[in-house]
Amino acid sequence: MKKILEVNHISKNFHSLKEETIALEDIHFSVSLGEFISIVGPSGCGKSTILSILCGLLKPSCGNTVLLNHYKIAYMPQEDSLLPFRTVLENCLLGLEIEHQLTEENKKYVIYLLETYGLGDFMNQYPNQLSGGMKQRCALIRTLALKPDILLLDEAMSSLDYQSRLLIGEDIYQIIKKEKKTAIMVTHDIGEAISMSDRVIVLTKRPSVVKKIYEIKFEEKKGPIENRKDKNFSFYFDQIWRDLDVKNE
Repeated sequence: MKKILEVNHISKNFHSLKEETIALEDIHFSVSLGEFISIVGPSGCGKSTILSILCGLLKPSCGNTVLLNHYKIAYMPQEDSLLPFRTVLENCLLGLEIEHQLTEENKKYVIYLLETYGLGDFMNQYPNQLSGGMKQRCALIRTLALKPDILLLDEAMSSLDYQSRLLIGEDIYQIIKKEKKTAIMVTHDIGEAISMSDRVIVLTKRPSVVKKIYEIKFEEKKGPIENRKDKNFSFYFDQIWRDLDVKNE
């Protein structure tokens, strides 16, 4: 597959008046076009920091990231951050407004996404009239409206209950695949990472390094819910669970 992003030996230190904290140390991996990659690791190891560096919110202390061929990155945060006084359609157009890209063509594209992915009847309603899963779908469409090549998902489903998380995870996966996007997702949920990803990057506790990268292979790649039934799912789960057992590090 065509490589589109390189993370070249990045480190990140945070400074306070009293001390220096090393969050990341020599993180390196690459991403290919169309891949779905998940990053897992112990709490506080710097998973979200990697996404912040990739989208330019933070600068690495060492190393760099290389985005090849002018590909575009968009970031979907943990909270849906929908504005309560704007309709679903208006919320989905917000990024285009901020980027001064709100053309009639782009607006039609957003309406197409809403109609295609089950929100067409809710375009003129407000966020408080939506379920948690519908809000996350709305937030994803707002991100897709900018037509990015790479989506960064930061614990995008963590606020949902277990059943809703499975269902919206299926929705998000199918939307990303249908729209032919590349995705990098941070999650605490090992099962979520395995069932949705082509590769899973496992980080150590802070200062964080890449402990292992798993290439996820199922007998037949399907959606996340069906992938959990594959006989190889439990193998990957056990391996990654052991990798994350920080007591043994």
